[in-house]
Amino acid sequence: METLESLRALYDQPFLPLVTRARATHIAHHPESEVQRCELVNIKGGSCPEDCRYCAQSARYTTGLVPHGLLDIPSLRRAAEEARAHGATRLCLGAAWRGLKERDGRLEEVCRLVEAIRGEGLEICVTLGLLGPTAARRLREAGVTIYNHNLNSGPSFYRQVATTHTFADRLSTLRVAQEAGLRLCSGGILGMGESVDDRLEMVLALLELDPAPESVPLNLLVPIPGTPLASQPPVNPFDLIRLISVTRIVLPRSRIRLAAGRRSLSPEAQMLCFLAGANSLFVGERLLTTPNASFDADHALFETLGIEPSAAKSCTSSPI
Repeated sequence: METLESLRALYDQPFLPLVTRARATHIAHHPESEVQRCELVNIKGGSCPEDCRYCAQSARYTTGLVPHGLLDIPSLRRAAEEARAHGATRLCLGAAWRGLKERDGRLEEVCRLVEAIRGEGLEICVTLGLLGPTAARRLREAGVTIYNHNLNSGPSFYRQVATTHTFADRLSTLRVAQEAGLRLCSGGILGMGESVDDRLEMVLALLELDPAPESVPLNLLVPIPGTPLASQPPVNPFDLIRLISVTRIVLPRSRIRLAAGRRSLSPEAQMLCFLAGANSLFVGERLLTTPNASFDADHALFETLGIEPSAAKSCTSSPI
């Protein structure tokens, strides 16, 4: 069983042996040059009551973001078609609010959106905040296969990330989603002022989930003017690569996703991320509220590295 001390010893070993071990672990469990492509759609933006200090969508901060209501079905269908055209096999739908419980009218609205695109040949992932058991089961019935709810950091640091909910609330949502038969997508954000141990505490918490998350997105903070973290300095890419390496070694079967902030990484840094075990990323020139790498830059990188797209695991979900 891993401990914070064992993870720190792994993280602190010389860089090249660490990456070499991570690469060997990756090759033993995944196709060597295959990378999953996902696309993210903001189905409801802004006016969120939570106070997550990194987020442009919080109603507590003045960021210039123009809120918008829930996306309509034709717009979502177009987004799904565009995602397929971009080579994505997974469509991730995000909504800015605290969460969903039973008897919440927004739940059925979201389920209607999911049901409208469940035949598009894409895995459907949603990130809708805190989740109750009935809502989780209804989402699965509608066709959702993966639930994203990032831990963001470790429990010791979490009060510095948000105060309107707790780290325990986030863990509870992950367990509720698992109990409903949804696969998990959960990771964190680097660059909020946390320590290396805080990042490793997050990995340790992911290890305690059974089964482990299917996907682990690792985001680099994109400092947004108007948020409390607007002046945070950039993360050293080698810190990201070390964390990817550790995550790959201790979560050998999970996909590790390069998520927000990837645009700030050079092609060489991204290559080292893939070498260390990253095998998933977001395509599309915009994420929820922040820019992403351009299609031309990604195409050039994929061509150079010989990266091949992965296939979707499953595009439908049977009723429970």
